[in-house]
Amino acid sequence: MFKHFGRSNILCICKRSYVRLVEVGLINPVKHIEKYETGQLFFHRIFGYRGVILFPWLARVYDRDVVVKAENAAGKDVKGKTHTYYQTLIDERDCPFIRAQTEAVTFLGNQDTSRSLYAIPGLDYVAQEDILPYTATEKQPLQHELFDKFLMYYPNKDPPFGAQETLRSWQKKNHPWLELSDVHKETTENVRVTVIPFYMGYRESQTNSVYWWRYCIRLENLGEQSVQLRERHWRIFSLSGTLETVRGRGVVGQEPVLSKKSPAFQYSSHVSLQAPSGHMWGTFRMEREDGHLFDCRIPPFSLESKPDDKVTFNTV
Repeated sequence: MFKHFGRSNILCICKRSYVRLVEVGLINPVKHIEKYETGQLFFHRIFGYRGVILFPWLARVYDRDVVVKAENAAGKDVKGKTHTYYQTLIDERDCPFIRAQTEAVTFLGNQDTSRSLYAIPGLDYVAQEDILPYTATEKQPLQHELFDKFLMYYPNKDPPFGAQETLRSWQKKNHPWLELSDVHKETTENVRVTVIPFYMGYRESQTNSVYWWRYCIRLENLGEQSVQLRERHWRIFSLSGTLETVRGRGVVGQEPVLSKKSPAFQYSSHVSLQAPSGHMWGTFRMEREDGHLFDCRIPPFSLESKPDDKVTFNTV
C-alpha cells in the first residue's frame, strides 16, 4: 500500500502486526507527453507497485462504453483508437502486496530452431494514464533479476537509466510473443472489465494442430459500494465451428472483493483452439455488499493467430 505526502513518496508496507514506512523517492509531475522513455521509474496508479519502463507499445483500444455513447449520439460505430502501453518490470519487493498476478508473464520465444514456452516473472503491461513517474532516493531503486541485465545507470540522463544492448536484443528476438496489439474495455454497473489477448503460437500432433492464446483481465470497481466476483461464464467460439461454454466459481481460485480501498484485481489465463482463430465473450456474476447480484459483461474479443508460428512446449 502506497501513501503520498507532499512531494515525498512513502512506501507503507503492512504485514500482519507491524507497519514499516520507508521513503523511496520523490513524485514527479505527470508528463503530458506522447510516451515515457525506457528507464523511467514509476508507481502504478491502480496497484501502487514500483516499476520501471522497458519499452512502449501502440495498442488499439476498443472501449465499448465510448462506442455506445457515440452510437447513441451519431448512430454509427467507432473504431479502436491508438493508445500507448508499456512493457514494464515490477519490483519484486512489492509483489506480495499487490492484487495482480506477478509470478510470470508467459510467451513463446525463438531460440535458434527451438521454440519453447517461457515464463518471465514480474512483467506487466501498463497504460499511459497509470504511470506515475518518480525519482528514486535509493541506490538500488528496483529489485528484479532483469533490471541490471537490461538497464544501465547514466548520471547525466533523465531518466537516469537507459537500455543496454541485451534489452534491445531481447525485445527484437521476442517481439512477436510480447507484442500487445488490442485492448478491449466495457463497464457494467460501475465495474469495468479490461481484456488484453496475446497469441502464443501452436503445436502439431499427428491428428491436429492446437493454437494457444493468453489473455490478461483486469476488473476495476468505479463505484462507491464494494462488489465481489462470484462466478464466471465464458463462451468460446472456434473457427472450426465449435462453441464451448465454461462456468465456474471465481477466477484463478479466488473470489476477489473490489472495494474503495482495493478497487482492482488482475489475472491471466490461457485458452486453446483447434483452429487458427475464434472469439471469446462472457460475463462475471458480481454481488454487491447489499446482496444485489448482477452480470458484468466481458467485452467480446477475437483470438487471431499469426502465420508460421509453430512452437513446441518444452519448458516453463
